[in-house]
Amino acid sequence: MFSVQEIDLHATEVYPGTQAVARALALLKAFSDAQPEWALSDLAQAAGLNKTTTFRLLSALEAERLLMRNPLSGGYRLGVELIAIGGTAMRSNPLRAMSRPVLVTLAEQSGEAATLEVQVENYVLVIDEIASSNPMGMTQDVGNRLPIHATATGKVLLAARADAALASFLAEPLPALTEQTIVDPDCLRSELARVRQEGIALAVGELEPGFTAVAAPVVDRERLVVAAISVGGPSVRLTQERLPSLAAMVQMSARQISRQLGYWPG
Repeated sequence: MFSVQEIDLHATEVYPGTQAVARALALLKAFSDAQPEWALSDLAQAAGLNKTTTFRLLSALEAERLLMRNPLSGGYRLGVELIAIGGTAMRSNPLRAMSRPVLVTLAEQSGEAATLEVQVENYVLVIDEIASSNPMGMTQDVGNRLPIHATATGKVLLAARADAALASFLAEPLPALTEQTIVDPDCLRSELARVRQEGIALAVGELEPGFTAVAAPVVDRERLVVAAISVGGPSVRLTQERLPSLAAMVQMSARQISRQLGYWPG
């Protein structure tokens, strides 16, 4: 069993220039795998800004190489400077650095891809992954944001939410990514209670058909769940017969990382 993570909400003070920074960040966050390029007018509409303000912000971001223009279409894409910033962020992340040797061992022992993921709002963010040694392995690329209710790691993180925060989340409609995705609030609440009790979560075909993952929590010295690790791969290989041994590997690896963070069962 692991403890419930309390979510603290802090008021944000408004300083001069805060609005411009917030708007610029909103423009950057509008880019995704599904929408890697934006026309000026479309991006302005999506961000709820007028074209003049949007153009001014985009020009500043382009000057810093955070955005670039497609010479053929004239559309905007994320720039090369963000790659450098992202690389620095990954290399300097202490949780990622601490977890990597354990993830490498987990991937080698299981023969499957191993990931480290954290919660960002109602998504899980993949901050590290060790690819499977199997040529038919399935991966979730670093930087991907995945719906929290449809992943094994997401269930681990949801199970750690305070009751009020979980109730608020379950009050909103849950999108079905596959026929197996749990979208009924009562069913998901029951599933999370089991995850909280057993300290392990499964997702079989819930994120995408034919993909199975098993995850466990990473806990810090304050007994807060700060991340989750998982192994995942094709369901034809992660069979019901293999899942218990994989779950034991994942739990052991999660405990190793947790102990490095100062956690000790009591």
